[in-house]
Amino acid sequence: MEYHPGVNFLKEAIDKGDVGQPYYVYTQRVNLGIVRKDENAWWSLAPHDISIICYLLGSEPESVSAQGQCYLQKNIEDVVFATIKFTDGKMANVHCSWLDPHKIRKVTVVGSEKMVTFDDMEATEKVRMYDKAAAIKQDITTSYMEVISLRFGDIVIPKIPGGEPLALECSHFIESILENKAIRSDGIDGLRVVRILEAGQKSLKNHGEPVKLEDV
Repeated sequence: MEYHPGVNFLKEAIDKGDVGQPYYVYTQRVNLGIVRKDENAWWSLAPHDISIICYLLGSEPESVSAQGQCYLQKNIEDVVFATIKFTDGKMANVHCSWLDPHKIRKVTVVGSEKMVTFDDMEATEKVRMYDKAAAIKQDITTSYMEVISLRFGDIVIPKIPGGEPLALECSHFIESILENKAIRSDGIDGLRVVRILEAGQKSLKNHGEPVKLEDV
């Protein structure tokens, strides 16, 4: 999913400063089924979203706190809520479940200037850019008291080029080899995702206690 044109739009919006300072990201990957017997919802559903989060923020993950519940099978979480904190203060939340009435595959980025979403379940309008933000300003008429300013602007739905993410990833891989260029997602990225998953699993077993990645 990291190679999806919609996800790439979010990445460009962040890197170009369109959203301002990215505050946090949250993802939702829920549905009714498929229920696994050999892994929980965290390992089954979260890897794609963790990869997207790391790609978008470009920050180093520091710790993971995860909580979940096992309803259908013993010791296999059907729903997990996880918070990933990064060394630069950014934060991300992952919600994954195979026990939900809605089928949602969504990424939301909240920034200091704008907010943007990627909804993979939308047929055409997958990305929406919201000109919404909140800021604290000083008001000299109230003895420099801090006041909160909210902005509600337009919603822009950009045209996103088509393309199958897996095919685009394969094309990028082949192009990188032929042109001797660095691969965008390499083994280091994969290791980072696995370490986050391991930290989240350890946190699940410890009732949500934050686990530092340096400890896994």
